[in-house]
Amino acid sequence: MTTLSYQGKQFFVEGKPTQLISGAVHYYRIVPEYWEDRLLKLKALGCNCVETYIAWNMHEPREGQFNFEGMADVAEFVRVAERVGLYVIVRPSPYICAEWEFGGLPAWLLKDEMRLRCSDPRYLDKVAAYYDALLPQLTPLLATQGGPIIAVQIENEYGSYGNDHAYLQSLRQMLIERGVDVLLFTSDGPQDDMLQGGMAEGVLATVNFGSRVEEAFDKLKEYQQDAPLMCMEYWNGWFDHWFEQHHTRNIEDASNVLDDMLRIGASVNFYMAHGGTNFGFWNGANHGGKYEPTVTSYDYDVAISEAGDLTPKYYAFREVIGKYAELPEGELPANTPKADYGAVQVSRRVSLFDTLASMADAKTSVCPEPMEKYGQNYGFIMYSTRISGPRPESRLTIQDVRDRALVFLDRKLVGVVERWDPKSIPVVIPEGGAQLDILVENMGRVNYGPELYDRKGITHGVRLNGQFLFHWEVRNLELETLDGLRFDAPASELEGEQPGFYEATLTIEGTPKDTFLRLDGWKKGVVFINGFNLGRYWEVGPQQTLFVPAPILRKGGNDIVVFELHAAGNQLRFEAEPSL
Repeated sequence: MTTLSYQGKQFFVEGKPTQLISGAVHYYRIVPEYWEDRLLKLKALGCNCVETYIAWNMHEPREGQFNFEGMADVAEFVRVAERVGLYVIVRPSPYICAEWEFGGLPAWLLKDEMRLRCSDPRYLDKVAAYYDALLPQLTPLLATQGGPIIAVQIENEYGSYGNDHAYLQSLRQMLIERGVDVLLFTSDGPQDDMLQGGMAEGVLATVNFGSRVEEAFDKLKEYQQDAPLMCMEYWNGWFDHWFEQHHTRNIEDASNVLDDMLRIGASVNFYMAHGGTNFGFWNGANHGGKYEPTVTSYDYDVAISEAGDLTPKYYAFREVIGKYAELPEGELPANTPKADYGAVQVSRRVSLFDTLASMADAKTSVCPEPMEKYGQNYGFIMYSTRISGPRPESRLTIQDVRDRALVFLDRKLVGVVERWDPKSIPVVIPEGGAQLDILVENMGRVNYGPELYDRKGITHGVRLNGQFLFHWEVRNLELETLDGLRFDAPASELEGEQPGFYEATLTIEGTPKDTFLRLDGWKKGVVFINGFNLGRYWEVGPQQTLFVPAPILRKGGNDIVVFELHAAGNQLRFEAEPSL
């Protein structure tokens, strides 16, 4: 059995002293057809282990409805890692952060009142039900059963959030009672408050950092003397928010920090080794005084790029690892081929207003409630009501918007309200009254910190001057599928600036290849190819292309649907190089 244990400051696998050199690769950010490719590249880097978070919201998208298929087939990902010859560390804690929507917590937890990440029995009951479904997927793959899983995390960076040690012990006990009998661990920042809040009795503590190796490990040793040193998250790159510049990290600096760790015999897990993509609506957001949603790409500027290419950082890290571990022989795995398919033109379009009724049923609501109250997790939500008139020189206020609202009077855009710019909008209501429609986009729930309770849509109400408006019609546009979408005419310009769906076809001759979709001239929206949600685009950048993996494409015609919120460009262009 390939069980992991430790004695003093040394890890042992199968009784042999072992320095773990691991890399984070998230199965849910990669199409399954590429799992083996990415893991082979990790192995060739010199790693002996792969680490992955497990995203609760992907596996239980609706309460009691579980999904372990396709990109959610975590057991198959572990089996692929085993075939490649890697140990596996899994982090199935209910909360994962990971710049992932709501830190991995399912949105339906916000429908009812409960306290998250603590000993609230309502929350623990939900976790227990999830573990009842998840852990039977993993326990046959534990090292104690002959599988590759050598370690399991009980909670993630908990000391950055709370100090409920009874909660940590509850999670530990849940794992043990359900057959998890491999090494258990926690991971926290190397600070007093974080370690005091996040460590759990009887559980190995590890730390997360990106620099100052000696300082970080000295702090860990103050709290845990006789145990191996491990950096569970070596931040060798970073992620991007909209409106920012693309983050990169100096290769020499990152390599030197890695060398510092390996030289003193510490174990390390690259966060990330390969980042992948926040497909669909799975991106998270930060809130350090201001709401900051994460972009679709999770390239992270690490060893293996978003599209699976070996980067200069890969070769630099491999050289460092080769000083301390035997590197696999043979040629390095090749990058996947990329294609420039050129431009395609829009063939049909339809206004959201003209197809909304066929895509989403109407609900009546006295007040505009957050989308979770209507059973909606992601996407967009339309609130509609009728305002009596006349009302000259009035101001419309949304209290409060989560996260970005387009406001229409009689289908004419009169303003945009954003969470980070919560302004009121001047409006004039004519004598006969006007139809008010407010389309709100959920741009990703906060995944880290004290703003974790992040309900979406309109959280309280809508006021015209000081008067709250009541009695609304609500339509939930989750866009899990495009069922009901109706293109009613050939391509023509929509009247004014308003959201609409645009259709195009990409024709591929021969075997499809990876490509990158550029949307010059488009403003903001979401792209679907053959029904697969590629994710969000936004002209504000930094990301200017969307990664299109070959497995979602097909020989012949590929159906493209763009949901554009403002005004469409003239074409869609597929290129061989990304622009992040």
